[in-house]
Amino acid sequence: MTKLMHRLLQKKGDPTQNRAAIGKMSGMVGIVSNLLLFLGKLAVGLLSGSVSITADAMNNLSDASSALVTLLGFKLSEKPADADHPYGHARFEYLSGLAVAALIVVIGVELGKSSLDKILHPQAVIFSWLAVAVLGASIAAKLGLFFFNRALSKMIHSTTLSATAQDSLNDAIATGAVLAATLVERFADVRIDGWMGIAVALFILYSGIQLGRETISPLLGERASPELQELIVDYVRSQPKVLGYHDLMVHDYGPGQRFASLHVEMDEKESPLECHELIDDMERECLKNHGIHLVIHYDPVVTGDLELCRLRDSAFEILQQMDGRLQLHDFRMVQGQEHTNLIFDVALPQDMGSKKSEIQTRLEEELSRQEGKRIYTVITFDPEAFNEGK
Repeated sequence: MTKLMHRLLQKKGDPTQNRAAIGKMSGMVGIVSNLLLFLGKLAVGLLSGSVSITADAMNNLSDASSALVTLLGFKLSEKPADADHPYGHARFEYLSGLAVAALIVVIGVELGKSSLDKILHPQAVIFSWLAVAVLGASIAAKLGLFFFNRALSKMIHSTTLSATAQDSLNDAIATGAVLAATLVERFADVRIDGWMGIAVALFILYSGIQLGRETISPLLGERASPELQELIVDYVRSQPKVLGYHDLMVHDYGPGQRFASLHVEMDEKESPLECHELIDDMERECLKNHGIHLVIHYDPVVTGDLELCRLRDSAFEILQQMDGRLQLHDFRMVQGQEHTNLIFDVALPQDMGSKKSEIQTRLEEELSRQEGKRIYTVITFDPEAFNEGK
């Protein structure tokens, strides 16, 4: 089915451009399949008196609700940008994932309560091969949904569909545990139905919390993935005249709405007009080929001043002696008769935030000793996260 969907969407363009259509299709399939599983398991659970089967049925109902929220999330994410939301509405996909996580947690709590009641007030479970058949069919259906949603998530690189796929696999495992409990009670005469319901409830709670963490992270503004950083950096480094880069910042406003800013270093001797033209070309190509709105700041770099290069190398060596992660860029020099001012940026790891004064003091002391005159430093400390791979 996923191959058929892929072929149909290819006729309309790149599958990534049709993520809303794919997401809505996944939501519809999830709603229908989970409602059918819910009705089947609920009937069997009520007839047999099995709280674990009923709990598993309620889990399918929560999955149907989750699929509905996913469907609405992808639908709302299609809305184009407007005056109040110039970056579009793609983050609705993240919000739908957060709503799904909240529903899962609520269902887990309710199932835990009913399972605890079954432990405190145990009742025999009426065994039937119909229950076994329904649970077995549910496992097969959930495994099918797992492979289906995993394929779609890879097709459009969607964390929401990836989480949906993982949830389907979790359901297959949970239902397998319920089936095992049903068979154990029938053939070993051991009352574990309530305990298995507790296990399923805990499993649901864990899945909901994990999903919530995954969807909250991009909403809070998580760092760009290493793959995305590498993609941008490799592209920029491959361009003529580019000597280096720093301060890469990526802003995620939802799938397909990524904005990035970057400083690129070019020789000061290069024509400013040619550098400006190259930067314009880089920004256009990055949007066209990678779907990233890239804004590039031009930093001219002095390459022919031997004195400046020597002092820059000395400062870098001192930084490396302090910590191998310390990097510098945007190095400038203002010379005077009595002292020299060095102006530059240092990429600072997060765990060294309290050592700014120590770094500056050591640089000034050692450089002053090496040069035989007073050296002052004017340092801007940048987060290392924006300068990795320098």
